[in-house]
Amino acid sequence: MNESAKQNLLIIGASGHGKVVADTALKMNKWQRIAFLDDDESLKVSLGFDIIGTSKDIEAYINDWDIFVAIGNNTIREKIQVELQAQGATFPILIHPSAAIGKEVEIAEGTVIMAGVVINSSTKIGRGCIINTSATVDHDNLIEDFAHISPGVHLAGTVIIGKGTWIGIGSIVSNNLEIISGAILGAGAVVLKDINETGVYVGVPARRINYGKDFNTS
Repeated sequence: MNESAKQNLLIIGASGHGKVVADTALKMNKWQRIAFLDDDESLKVSLGFDIIGTSKDIEAYINDWDIFVAIGNNTIREKIQVELQAQGATFPILIHPSAAIGKEVEIAEGTVIMAGVVINSSTKIGRGCIINTSATVDHDNLIEDFAHISPGVHLAGTVIIGKGTWIGIGSIVSNNLEIISGAILGAGAVVLKDINETGVYVGVPARRINYGKDFNTS
């Protein structure tokens, strides 16, 4: 894990996810000031924190502020973080004080670990991931960059979650399984075998469905 000495944290995105990110950062008691950037110019404050500009203003803050991308869409989050890292931005790791983190757990920059999360030993979590409220990640998991593990998800031991994958709320993944990069699991899906084809998976056990016909992303 990296440690930054910067005293200010700038969060990109002031919507619902951004609020939870800001609350996590606040409870870490690490930064003297927390503020947002958001492209909705009608917004001035979110969760009591100032919105001090839009995304086009980011270059003015890169040198003196830690940056965190609080955007739920995995693809957009990756694009912004990669571009800003190339410009020298520093991305902290946010871990809620109530999270339980095991021994030999590796967490990369730009990842947030929300309240009530349990991550057991020898797990590796990549850049820009969201490990959301009360998710459990058991031993020897590998969660690749820019994945989203939704609230209440349970991953058994020795699971591999591919880059950019979205595991929907309340889903369960059995042990010793691999889910391909970019897959989407609907709410409450139960995965009992490897997922090696991209697509949307729902149900018990999880099955692939026609995205356009059967899956509502609104």
